[in-house]
Amino acid sequence: MYMAIVLAIYTGLRRGEILALRWQDVDLDACTVTVCRALEYTKERGLVFKEPKSRRGRRCFDLSATLVSALIEHKATQDDYRKKLGGGYRENDLVVCVEDGSIWKPPAFDSSYRQLLKRRGLTGPTFHALRHSNASFLRKIGTDAKEISERLGHSRVSFTLDRYVHLFAGQQKGTALKLDALFKAARLPRRSRLGKAMRARWSLRALPSYC
Repeated sequence: MYMAIVLAIYTGLRRGEILALRWQDVDLDACTVTVCRALEYTKERGLVFKEPKSRRGRRCFDLSATLVSALIEHKATQDDYRKKLGGGYRENDLVVCVEDGSIWKPPAFDSSYRQLLKRRGLTGPTFHALRHSNASFLRKIGTDAKEISERLGHSRVSFTLDRYVHLFAGQQKGTALKLDALFKAARLPRRSRLGKAMRARWSLRALPSYC
């Protein structure tokens, strides 16, 4: 479960996107990941790899050095399993999979995650909550709504703002304070030796260009 959890926290990928991620989608040299599909399971259709619903769902972004190191170590572990199992290893090129390389069914993955929490004496968070944690971390380091939306693969920035409204709640107050400081800096002293016409001219010049 380690690699799946690390990916969720560091990238905010959905469970289905993590289970569908291939090594060919990860560039360890360039430190980037491309999200282009997700794994879905239904009783009617079974396991299905599907493309993102929206254009923004297909995305590419940089990976941190810590995550790249974890991926390199994880790949080496997979190579060890491949050697030990020989012909019994399933070549699916998946980053997160069962030890024999086979596809990890979403229901089985959820069950394994719940068992992990139980062994550790934890009641949460749910695996999907790790994606929300990633959004919180991004906001905490000053990432704007547009970039958070792009990384999470939301179809619209407005959806990100609606879903994570609590993360941007204090932003309005901060913006108001900055705007007030800007106008105060542009304001001339009341007592000035300049005439009325000159004061008016300089006041207009001091205002921001977009006013």
